[in-house]
This record gives sequence, C-alpha cells and structure tokens, in this order.
Amino acid sequence: MSVFRIGFLPLVDSVLPIVAHEFGLANAEGIAIELVRDPSWATVRDRLIYGQTDAAHLLAPLAIATSLGLDRPAVPLGAPFMLGLNGNAVTVSRRIAALIGNMGIDDVAATGRALAGVARKESAAGRKLRFAVVHRYSSHNYMLRYWLSASGCDPDTDVEIVVVPPPFVADALASGEIDGSCVGEPWNSVAVERGVGVIIAATARIWSRGVEKLLAFRRQTLDERGEEVAALIRALHAAGKAVSDPVQRKGVAELLARHAYIDQPAALIEHALCNQMVLAAGQAPTPIADFLVLHREAANFPWRSQAMWLYSQMVRWGHATLDSKGFEAAAAVFRPDIYRAALAGTDAILPGASAKVEGAIEQPMGAPSVSGRLILGPDRFFDGRRFDPDRAEEYLAQG
Repeated sequence: MSVFRIGFLPLVDSVLPIVAHEFGLANAEGIAIELVRDPSWATVRDRLIYGQTDAAHLLAPLAIATSLGLDRPAVPLGAPFMLGLNGNAVTVSRRIAALIGNMGIDDVAATGRALAGVARKESAAGRKLRFAVVHRYSSHNYMLRYWLSASGCDPDTDVEIVVVPPPFVADALASGEIDGSCVGEPWNSVAVERGVGVIIAATARIWSRGVEKLLAFRRQTLDERGEEVAALIRALHAAGKAVSDPVQRKGVAELLARHAYIDQPAALIEHALCNQMVLAAGQAPTPIADFLVLHREAANFPWRSQAMWLYSQMVRWGHATLDSKGFEAAAAVFRPDIYRAALAGTDAILPGASAKVEGAIEQPMGAPSVSGRLILGPDRFFDGRRFDPDRAEEYLAQG
C-alpha cells in the first residue's frame, strides 16, 4: 500500500488528514497516511522541501513564497486541495481588551478602529503594541495587516509584528512578551482558558471566506504519483463530510485532543468545530457563524484568485517585489485541475471556473448552485473592497 507522510502543526484545521487516517478513509482508497507533527511552520516546510515528508498541512502564503523563492532558493510546490477557510482569531491581553472596550465580535470595523486608536496612543507614548503572527508568510500576517491598515493603523510603524509558533502564543501573552496575536485554534482558546487573553475579532469577519491552510506537495510528487495523490484527495473529501456531521464533532474533538495530535482538552478544540467561541474567561460560548469552514460550499477548492490576492498582499507589505509574471506564478501554485480530476464522478462540487472575484459575493442566496446545492457562501472583505484577478495590478495600485 502506498504511504503518504504528511507533516502538520497541532491546529484544529489539521483535522482532515487526521480523520482520513484514523477513520480508515485513506485505507479505503488504497493508500496509507503517516502523520508527522512539528512545532513550527518553518520545520513543516523544511521537511517537505527536503523530502522527509510527501505532503504538508501548510500555510497558503508560505507555499507561494517557497515556490517563488522568497528568502530562500525556490522549490516548486503545488496545492490541489484546501484544508479549510477561516479559523483564526485576534486575541489580546486583558489590559488591551479593557482599553478597546466591548465592540461586539461581529462589528470588526468598530473593533478595528478602537484597536487602531489604542495602538497609536501607545506608540506615541513610546511603547508600540507587539502582535504575534505564526510566520512572516502567513494569512494571519496579511489578514492582521489588512485589518489594521483599513482601520487607520499603519502595521509597519504603529505596531510591531513578530513571529511566534502557535503552541507558544499563550505563553508569550502570559509573560507580557506580546500584547496580542493572530493565531489559529485552539491556541486562542488556550489563552482565554488560562485567563491571559481575550478574543476581540475573528478573521472570518475580516474576510468571510479567507484562504487558510492547504495540502502542499512538491511539484515532482504531483507529477510522479498522480493516481495516488488523487486517491488522497478523495480520502480528504470523505473526511470533510465526516467532520461536517454534527453527530461526529465530539468524537472528532476527542480524537484531535490526543497527545499525538493537538494535545489539548477536547472541550477547547470543540469550540472551533462548532463555531462557538468563548471570548473571555468565565463567559458562555458566543456563536460565530463560519468561524471555521472545513468542507461545505467548495471550501476545499483551490481558487487561483485566492493565491493572487495573497501575492498582492506580499507585494503590498514589501515581502515580494512586483514582477510582470508574479501573479501568474502565484496562481500556478494552486491546482484546481488536479482537484477536478481526482473528484470527477463523485458528489463533490466542481466549479467550472478556476478564479473568481474575491469579495464579490455578499449574500448566500445570490451564490451560484449546482442541482440546488450552494457552491459559495458570503465572500466579503469587511471594508467592502473586491479583488478582480483580471485587474490585479490595478487593485494593488490602490493600496
């Protein structure tokens, strides 16, 4: 039986390959999964590019940066399957939360303005707020920057942004090393449970269908093991259906809680799976619609326009130099062709287009459907901007 060694970080959105393995869904497709847990995204990436793993649960921007050769020699990667949308939150210390006040978890614009005001005052007093993100090339970094900038805070001058691996974010908040973070679950919930953090925003409210983790392969693997990759994609699709079943959620949370995977209490892990987040210690869970979308509405489809938006943010914040072929090269990392071929003949939603206007769909009822099934939910940036992949450089020129 063909084996895929898959690297992952202990996060709730690593759930699909874990379930595909533990539920026997990979075996049903004639393949086996061996999971390799790592503490940081740099290690997950390095294992992949040096051949210690066959695939990786990876940050979407990091896959693009690796393929483009940003900060290191280029290694071409391909991503034929998205592991989910959204799933991150912004958590701040209790001191900063008190200064911001309670704007409500759904009013991310008001919270952003309040946070920007606090950041400017602290900076003027000679102490910049320090925010942690999980990697330089992470959606966490770009979503945080997008939100702060649109809220009136310059993320390059008014605050300091540093890198802290997800499992250490709560410790960094507790020690006072950072004032806030943008991280995936369950690490926001861990900080809340310990009483060292308060969740003030969900990235699902910054971009309602924000691109997140993907399953990355070396391009050579995609070329040489095409049929096996297709079998793995089908197993992950089946895992998505299993995880989406409300009856399964408690059991899935208990599975992820094991020492080999996330090694945190199942009750904390279940928050994200149920879109019910405890925002501050002692509070009841607060519903956050679409906090983490793991399967439905073509969430696993690798839209090339999502890769292009991420590239626009890399250029905007000086992490990449605008190149005439840069948008095309970024888009080439996402492989909807492999996704379609692997899932042809199944019940999977297979969009005919490979790109779309990001932020264009504001109401679920207006989304296209196939045989009555919803393809896309609300896809909106909180400030109302839209990203047209056919006018990518115009978008970038607008700041």
